[in-house]
Amino acid sequence: MKALVLEEKRKLSLRDFPIEQEETLGPHDVRIKLHTVGICGSDVHYYTHGGIGVFQVKAPMILGHEASGTVIEAGGEVTTLRVGDRVCMEPGIPDPMSRATRLGLYNVDPAVRFWATPPVHGVLRPTVVHPEAFTFRLPDNVSFAEAAMVEPLAVGVHAATKAQIRPGDTALVIGAGPIGLVTVLSALAAGCARVFVTDVDDGKLELASRLGAVTPVNVSRDDPVKAIMAATEGWGVEIVFECSGSPKAAAGVFDPLCPAGRVVFIGSQVHDIAYSVGKAMVREARVEHVFRYAHVFPRCVAMLASGAIDVQPLITRTFGFEDSVRAFEIAASAPKGEVKMQIELPQ
Repeated sequence: MKALVLEEKRKLSLRDFPIEQEETLGPHDVRIKLHTVGICGSDVHYYTHGGIGVFQVKAPMILGHEASGTVIEAGGEVTTLRVGDRVCMEPGIPDPMSRATRLGLYNVDPAVRFWATPPVHGVLRPTVVHPEAFTFRLPDNVSFAEAAMVEPLAVGVHAATKAQIRPGDTALVIGAGPIGLVTVLSALAAGCARVFVTDVDDGKLELASRLGAVTPVNVSRDDPVKAIMAATEGWGVEIVFECSGSPKAAAGVFDPLCPAGRVVFIGSQVHDIAYSVGKAMVREARVEHVFRYAHVFPRCVAMLASGAIDVQPLITRTFGFEDSVRAFEIAASAPKGEVKMQIELPQ
């Protein structure tokens, strides 16, 4: 089938790709015709760098893991889905017998097979076979484009859950990229009364300001710690979400944090950071780390359906499948104001 293939670093092809073995339908699987696939920062990083940490692309690999589509075939023992159902898919499949999975921590199962993470192929292709248990039916009022946002949204919801947000909390989100902005939405939905957002891109910050009770701060012009302390009578924020992946930004997470506050690291850190244990200790800060998500896809779908969260403003550009290579070239250039780019496949 024709697929978007990362041949090697900085080389993409839209070509026929043999993947017959992965397309075998088991009794608990469904076959899905892909409709919309989002371009994730990890996809772009594989394209520009050829790998992320221990995950290195050593052979041609299909990209894409933020997806929605329609069930076109169901295995003989599938009971919750049927042909014609519109769905989104959780891209990580853990080992059901692993200790992590049995403890409910399937996202940190070392054996998890995650789309577009070497050597597992992604879903920028016409169809995919996926387990029923990780495929979720969409309500009629949730579009394919919104459904393809469930995967990144799940990261924000998982982070908000880890932060144990209480109604009325104030938070800081560092970084106004896709993950930063879904974290803003998740924090507000969880009960935050106010969210500060920092970035250097005025376009993204302006978009963030339209999401609700959000105060944008451009760190190229203003000191976010001074702004936060002035707005909170010197107390600080209850929660800091680090979504930028910037070592410099991550090193300062405790400065705007109030006593007994919580820090959640979300952005990928490929290098060690200067972690101030002293600043954390005097605040008795609690620090959490997020790796993907677990048990939140149904919650995300429900919040989209109810209107509790609206991800549509974050979708800033859509490409046809035939323009996939160009879409990645544009995404890799990090154009100002762009948040989430998506690719629609032929129907």
